[in-house]
Amino acid sequence: MDALNSPLNSISDEKSLNNSESQSQDMFPMTLLFDELSTQQQTQQTNASKGSPQEKCANPNPLFNSEKDDCLKRFERWSELDQTEFIEVLLSKMSHCQHSQINTYLKPMLQRDFISLLPKKGLDHVAENILSYLDAKSLCSAELVCKEWHRVISEGMLWKKLIEHKVRTDTLWNGLAKRRGWIKYLFKPPPNEQHPDHIFYRRLYPKIIQDIENTENNWRCGRHTLQKINCRSESSKGVYCLQYDDQKIVSGLRDNTIKVWDRNTLQCAKILTGHTGSVLCLQYDDKVIVSGSSDATVRVWDVKTGVMVNTLIHHCEAVLHLRFNNGMMVTCSKDRSIAVWDMASPTDIALRRVLVGHRAAVNVVDFDEKYIVSASGDRTIKVWNTSNCEFVRTLNGHKRGIACLQYRDRLVVSGSSDNTIRLWDIECGTCLRVLEGHEELVRCIRFDNKRIVSGAYDGKIKVWDLAAALDPRSPAGTLCLRTLVEHTGRVFRLQFDEFQIVSSSHDDTILIWDFLSSDPPSPHRSSCSPCSPSRTYTFVSK
Repeated sequence: MDALNSPLNSISDEKSLNNSESQSQDMFPMTLLFDELSTQQQTQQTNASKGSPQEKCANPNPLFNSEKDDCLKRFERWSELDQTEFIEVLLSKMSHCQHSQINTYLKPMLQRDFISLLPKKGLDHVAENILSYLDAKSLCSAELVCKEWHRVISEGMLWKKLIEHKVRTDTLWNGLAKRRGWIKYLFKPPPNEQHPDHIFYRRLYPKIIQDIENTENNWRCGRHTLQKINCRSESSKGVYCLQYDDQKIVSGLRDNTIKVWDRNTLQCAKILTGHTGSVLCLQYDDKVIVSGSSDATVRVWDVKTGVMVNTLIHHCEAVLHLRFNNGMMVTCSKDRSIAVWDMASPTDIALRRVLVGHRAAVNVVDFDEKYIVSASGDRTIKVWNTSNCEFVRTLNGHKRGIACLQYRDRLVVSGSSDNTIRLWDIECGTCLRVLEGHEELVRCIRFDNKRIVSGAYDGKIKVWDLAAALDPRSPAGTLCLRTLVEHTGRVFRLQFDEFQIVSSSHDDTILIWDFLSSDPPSPHRSSCSPCSPSRTYTFVSK
């Protein structure tokens, strides 16, 4: 028993100690240390059983520290694998209470602030890259974690990078950056001076969010500013078609001309002449303007010079609508036919196929890489395969002729002289929803990811909630967000984006409805007033 209770380091015989060490080298080190720890545990238990309660609360073994040091020296000489295996055996000998205490001790040891550690190893760029995946809310929280995280976010210009990512991937942000002018501070190497610095972008972000929220609220409540272009001339009695961008508005008129308007001054910058009938439809890109007319021709113009470079003669009656994209053009006519063209260049345009099937004038066409969609006065929408031009299916439902449509992804939205708008699933031909509200023929319609905007012969423009329209649970009375009334004649054509609607009418005007520039509502005024507080600026063309 005395031998059992004697500590390992109390062996006085030098020879015995040397013999003991030589034997321990021959034994598996873990077994030896475990035996020693077991001996210590028995010694502690024996001493504890003899001691008083006060002694039990104190260290029961006065030689514990020296014994512990000896064990640690042995432990440190082992490999990591041996150390791990020993700890596993040791843990198996412990009680649940001891496991809980060890777990409490281990938890903080297992936590690592790797973001703060990376810069210390010269890996600032890795820390910045990790944090760059955070959204705005998470980035705000990350700034408050510690000074080092705040430094990484600040020096890494992560708010600037977040804004740049939004501008690259979101058309709303991209348009807002251009409209507000802060795009000039993006996509450039950080300047040598401190302006604009991290604080500039940190403060810019919430202002952008507020701008977006105000714009969305303006759409819903009908708040806008209004600009008017008066296109009236001696022979003009209507603006049949238009398209716009940030620099110009291109319009087709009943007086046989195409007029190009400067967006900044709203003055006529160019007049294209050549058609001998009303210009009923047009589309342009960065190279050409393509127009269709009641003179039955399709004409191609150089978008920069306004010079006519090609004339296509195929249809035998008025060309009512056209679309072109990626080297392909589709035209439709009062002659009930649809023509598919290959556009190798502005001067090299060849007829590929003529599609016949409608029993009345084909008023509108649209297409993508999968389908060509056409609508006619015969009350039907027909779907054709784009690659081989074969007929696919007919969409039936309108009670009178169809005047307009737009097609994107699986959704087709059409407007008719039965005064309704219909939403269709093109893949199965199902009518998803009927929108009612216009009092006369629905002449033009466009939609994006949020809204449908329609114009009709009743002179009204209506804004509809697309998501609600696609939800069968939504009541019909909640679908129309706002009705805009400014035109004094039939609305012929419109186009819109996240911030504005540009519309043309039989009243010889082009109206620009701007939902971004409107002042936020007064706290003393209802957030959605029934009357739109429009400010009108009128410019008369010379």
